[in-house]
Amino acid sequence: MIAALLLAASLSDALTAYDDGDLRTAAKGFTESAQRGEPLGQFNLAMMNLRRELPGASDAKAWTLLERAAAQKFALAENALGEMVEQGRRGKPDPAAACGWFERAAEHGNGDGALAIATCYYLGRGRPQDMIQAHRWYLEAAKAGDVGAQYLVASMFETGLGVEADQRLARYWFDVAAKNGDVAAKAKIKVLDSAS
Repeated sequence: MIAALLLAASLSDALTAYDDGDLRTAAKGFTESAQRGEPLGQFNLAMMNLRRELPGASDAKAWTLLERAAAQKFALAENALGEMVEQGRRGKPDPAAACGWFERAAEHGNGDGALAIATCYYLGRGRPQDMIQAHRWYLEAAKAGDVGAQYLVASMFETGLGVEADQRLARYWFDVAAKNGDVAAKAKIKVLDSAS
């Protein structure tokens, strides 16, 4: 029990050091955590590689660390792998492979992954265009707090795109988006309220 608390403290110390700009101490803590097989340590060390915050940093090192974390179903790592593939940081961009990583991240509760896989389905990029799946994943991203997804879900409920039209749910999601600062959603609520 004491050993587990010490390990948690060392990772917490590394996170604090990173936030304080002490990259050397952060890298040491993340490296130790990664060597213990902890996905959060692997993920953070990978991010330091991607941001070139370490001597000898590389995308290849980041990929290896992210794969190890993703093997433990660590959603942040799965989403980051999708972003690397999408951005061409792992060879030629491959939309289908990127969407695969985004979908795994979304299935493991990652809001950014849900937004990304929803967009794959919405645009028909890397996945066949499928508005039902797009709505499903935009709804998950909206629940996770993404304001853009909240507006899109409202719009899809309003028009019946990928889901049965439901003005009550449309207004609800426009209201959520508006409360989170979406100016267009505020305007949309005024229009809906004046029409009722």
